[in-house]
Amino acid sequence: MPRILAVAAAQMGPVSRADSRASVVKRLIDMMRQAKAMGAEVIAYPEAALTAFFPHWFVADEAELDAYFERAMPSKDTQALFDEAKRLGVGFHLGYCELDFSAGRKRRFNTAIVVDRTGEIVGKYRKIHLPGHQEHRPQAPFQNLEKRYFEVGDLGFQAWRAFGGVVGTMICNDRRWPEAFRVLGLQGVEMVFCGYNTPVHHPASPEHDRLGQFHNELSMQAGAYQNCTWVIGVAKAGVEEGVDTIAGSTIVAPTGEIAARCSTNGDELIVARCDLDLGKSYRETTFNFAKHRRVEHYTMIVERTGAIPPN
Repeated sequence: MPRILAVAAAQMGPVSRADSRASVVKRLIDMMRQAKAMGAEVIAYPEAALTAFFPHWFVADEAELDAYFERAMPSKDTQALFDEAKRLGVGFHLGYCELDFSAGRKRRFNTAIVVDRTGEIVGKYRKIHLPGHQEHRPQAPFQNLEKRYFEVGDLGFQAWRAFGGVVGTMICNDRRWPEAFRVLGLQGVEMVFCGYNTPVHHPASPEHDRLGQFHNELSMQAGAYQNCTWVIGVAKAGVEEGVDTIAGSTIVAPTGEIAARCSTNGDELIVARCDLDLGKSYRETTFNFAKHRRVEHYTMIVERTGAIPPN
């Protein structure tokens, strides 16, 4: 018997700075109800879904910055989403910005959680590959200040048992790094959730602009195929606070093929019936890690960060 999991990717249009958490959560709940009506058992929301993507501008005031972060999850504003998930029997993936005090000091993370159909958190991930820069660049058309506002995630790339299979998560820029997918693949992951906020324009390298959607899909398709897993890529899309971001939320099969793709720049749902056993034949043949991987020749991957050409 195939293990079929019906999954919805809930692409979101822009969230403005003026939008309240409650109004955004209402949008998420509306999409969850629609997904349930379409037969979905799990719904995936984008990176930093609860607010506008504030790393795109400079925030000097500490209190103003902290207002974009959640101190607990569920929070007062997001409790309704957890309650509705439990009522509907729908699991979800949610990206948000986390304010953490557990280490005895204030830390900020770009975070995602996986929640099961009973409304219980199964797993948490904190973004590791932070793009952008730390310093304010007033000459730029917009900022990319993730390195300023977030710390590098400290939870690693973990996989968890949920929804009848093995799932993991990564966030946005992580998808460009094959190591992220491979660490999850080495845990037998069968579905990877990946939310993103990706600008169309690259101020430092505008020659890349025309390739944004191509590189987005290329990264996820390669990661899916090479690790025999489904990948659920979910965008915050459209022009948000003056920054145009790519859409193209995509569900990728373990074959590397695209099973479903959004076609707008706004709130949109796509649903795919994902056979969690579809990657099994690849794990047993082409990508039989135990049989074919040669770890003795991969040491440079963990010994080196930057590239060093030979003499």
